[in-house]
Amino acid sequence: MDKAAVIARVASDPADRLLLARVLDQYEKAERRGIPAATVFLSPREQAMAQALLNTLGVRSGYVFDGGYEGAERKLLAFLPDWAEDAAGELAFFRAAFRDKDAVLTHRDILGSLMGLGITRERVGDILVSPHSADVVASPSLGEFFLREWDSAGRTRLTVTEIGREELLVPEVKVTRVQDTVSSMRLDAVVSAAFSMSRGRAGELIAAGRVSLDHTPCLKPDKPVGEGAVVTARGFGRAVVRECGRTSKKGRIILEMDRYG
Repeated sequence: MDKAAVIARVASDPADRLLLARVLDQYEKAERRGIPAATVFLSPREQAMAQALLNTLGVRSGYVFDGGYEGAERKLLAFLPDWAEDAAGELAFFRAAFRDKDAVLTHRDILGSLMGLGITRERVGDILVSPHSADVVASPSLGEFFLREWDSAGRTRLTVTEIGREELLVPEVKVTRVQDTVSSMRLDAVVSAAFSMSRGRAGELIAAGRVSLDHTPCLKPDKPVGEGAVVTARGFGRAVVRECGRTSKKGRIILEMDRYG
């Protein structure tokens, strides 16, 4: 197998190629040694690239994307031999309880405290913030360090404990059903409908690189969008196209989406 050629078919950016080379290394490790092997935590865009790589290689089974709970955004890709049932050993879960009951901490506060300890983003999955605590999905290798060193976020003192996967407190995600009509399923038209903005404004966001289609940045306003597509506009949220098969009496496409955030 010419690794460079395979990777080049999926990605052109040097950083993306390096990421995919590491994914391929883990795949080969699991195949060669017959043991589970996992990547670092991947963003949705990186997951899409990794999936494209596996499709290119013809790999259809023996792997799983796992972020610790249904609906997780950041996930690792675990390659599993026949005897392994899941990727349980590749994930650890921690709860940072706020000692000050009146403290109000955000995702940024928690992430900032971790980065301040020198922990890289790729070793941490989703951060789930609740009123009095924050649950973090992370690499098991961070366990001892978390329990020993992570004791504050800003001015708020933390009590950190390891928890089970089933104990994760997943905040309810706000979902808004959007119904609109568009003249065509172009990306700029769908973004305009999804986030209640003018088509011109949608075009500006696309040109500025702030819009992703299926987790991949897209600079083409006329890019076709299909049913099931995920459209993200940085600063506005994310929308999933649920239905776009019907037309109105005026010949416009009836568009139904779920908007998150």
